[in-house]
Amino acid sequence: MQNPPTHLVVMGVAGTGKSTIAAALSEQLGWACAEADEFHPQANIDKMSQGIPLQDEDRWPWLQEIQDWMSAQALAGKSTVLTCSALKKTYRQLLSAAQGRVLFVHLDGDADLISERMQGREGHFMPPALLPSQLATLEPLSDEELATGSM
Repeated sequence: MQNPPTHLVVMGVAGTGKSTIAAALSEQLGWACAEADEFHPQANIDKMSQGIPLQDEDRWPWLQEIQDWMSAQALAGKSTVLTCSALKKTYRQLLSAAQGRVLFVHLDGDADLISERMQGREGHFMPPALLPSQLATLEPLSDEELATGSM
């Protein structure tokens, strides 16, 4: 029996290296890779660019778009690697409802190091000023969820 398509969600606050790790995993595994940031509506990008933290009502439609993409990939028989902050357990539960098997890897690190990394990024709409909001929102993986790592 063939294994179902798998979605490996590389999660964590901004600046933890999700894109770098996801790209390396995608290359190594030969799986499609997507950045959750690509699914944000312009209104969300505008808010974050202005230093306004997103609220749940901003995130739910975005997360649903991601889940729909994951399901479409799985129904096509494709496994994926995806970056997504997936800050709350309820967000991860929504993503876990996608077709296929969904696994989470939580990238974590020292807040000062993450802030320093964010300040060195060019061309990203997420300002370092929003890091405290993300850290406050973050709910670490629970016992029934999966792997955590430190940068």
